This record gives sequence, C-alpha cells and structure tokens, in this order.
Amino acid sequence: MSPISNSGNLVPLFEENTFDETPMDVSHLLQLSNQLQTSLDIESILTEFSENIQSIVTHGHLSYEHEEQEIAFSVGKNARHKVSYRLTVNDEILGTLLISRRRKFKAEECRQLENLLCTLLYPLRNALLYHSALSAAHKDPLTGIGNRAALNEVLDREIELAQRHQRPLGMIVIDIDHFKSINDTYGHSIGDCLLKAMANCADNTIRLSDQLFRYGGEEFVVLLPETDGKGVKRLADRIRRNVAEMDCACEGKHIKMTASFGVATLRKDEDGKALFARADQALYQAKKDGRNCTRIAK
Repeated sequence: MSPISNSGNLVPLFEENTFDETPMDVSHLLQLSNQLQTSLDIESILTEFSENIQSIVTHGHLSYEHEEQEIAFSVGKNARHKVSYRLTVNDEILGTLLISRRRKFKAEECRQLENLLCTLLYPLRNALLYHSALSAAHKDPLTGIGNRAALNEVLDREIELAQRHQRPLGMIVIDIDHFKSINDTYGHSIGDCLLKAMANCADNTIRLSDQLFRYGGEEFVVLLPETDGKGVKRLADRIRRNVAEMDCACEGKHIKMTASFGVATLRKDEDGKALFARADQALYQAKKDGRNCTRIAK
C-alpha cells in the first residue's frame, strides 16, 4: 500500500500488517474486515468501508479507480484536501483510492487511515477477481465485445428502463452476407479476421450510448436506448455503408464484404424475446430482398 499524496505532501509509509493499536482498536479492525468480506460487489465494499471509517477519519468524498478493469467509483463531493493511496497486495495492483474533505488531514488520522485500509485490501482483491471472471464470461473472446449472455442481461435492464420511463428503445440485428461461402473459400482464419473487422466497424460507427454484442456466428446485435424508428434505421444504414466500403486485409488478402440489417423498436409491454424476433424477421426479409440492405420490422 503506497501513499501517493496528502494535499501535496507525501504521507509516511506503514507496513501492511503493522498495527500499533489498543486491543479495542484491533477488535474494530477485525470486525470491519469481516463485514467487508461479506460481499463481492466492489461498490458495496467501498461504500461500506467509507461509512464505517467516518467515526475515525471524517471525510466527504471517496473515489476509487482500477484502470485495467475500467472500474471507476465515487461517493460524495470532492473537496480540496486529499489523501490518495495506490493499493497493492504482493505486488498485485488493486487500484487507487482517494479520500478528500474540506480541512487538512492530520498525521494521526493518516496513520489510522492506513491501518483501516489494511482491512480493505483482501476483500477488494476478491471482488476484483470476481469482477474479472464475470467480465470474461460476458465477453466474446474473438471480437472482445459483449456476447449473447451479456446481451440477455443488458436487454432486460434496458427494456425495464424504457418501459418505466416511456422512452424508445431500438434494436439492430446484423448478419454478414454469404459468410459460409467466405469460410469455405478462404478458410476459418480469414473468417475470424472478417468477424473482428465487422465488430470494429460497427463499434466505431455506433454512439457512446449504444451497445454492440456478438449474438453468435456471423450475427451481431446493437441496442440503441432512447432512439426512435427513424434513428435506428439511419444508424443501421450508416453501419451498412461503412461495412461495404471497408477493404479488409486478412493474411495478405484484400476482401470485401457486405451485411444485411433488420431493425425494430420496442412496443408497449413487449419483452426482449419478442423484440429480437421482430428484428430478426426483418433481417430475414433483408436477405430475401437481395442482401446488403436494411429492413424495418412490421
């Protein structure tokens, strides 16, 4: 555990398991450690940690970042005086924790805080391992985008939000044209290259609020929150044109491809299965109409 700064001044280092406390203080630390280990949710652990240390080190803001896992958490309002720590266990980086408030931190408070942070390290490490495993289970290993399991989870949440707030939700289903023939002609390694190119093209075309998933095989799905039918169709056509204009260089070969698109928008009281079925039916119509086109669900 390495202190980074305390309002611009370095904070003295303390060994991870050094406790110069009274028996009652040690009891408090053990109790806090046990409480933090009851959850594998990073936000819950950090929130409970912040609430439990308030009586010892008063603060108005706590934030945490783990760059590699793309985790950022913040509670409270950031203030002028800060103390931050780079958290590690056996040279394993657990991220950076920052605590701030309006008045300066005293040396005794920093010492207390560093002892308290020792209770956070292993619960946080376990939660990070769980988060990493969960992310891997929801990620397509070839393209790096969300997989079908991730789609099912996100779709339920987006439908619930759309229906609760009476906002539109759009879906695009994409299928690469003649993909079996591409695999048969060039081989599966070329096919994998084209799948990655398709994912990159779609991901670079959609908005930050949209979400892209690989449904399976050569089929992809885009969810578009707060987007009406015209907006969904417009984005689908933009992706379609960008795909057709790509010159995919795979193993020294330059290959062109096209894709067909089916689009739908959420109906009142419709579930995810029904929404996907209508978008998929529109995709089938696009293929029937000659491919490399977009069709709207009835």
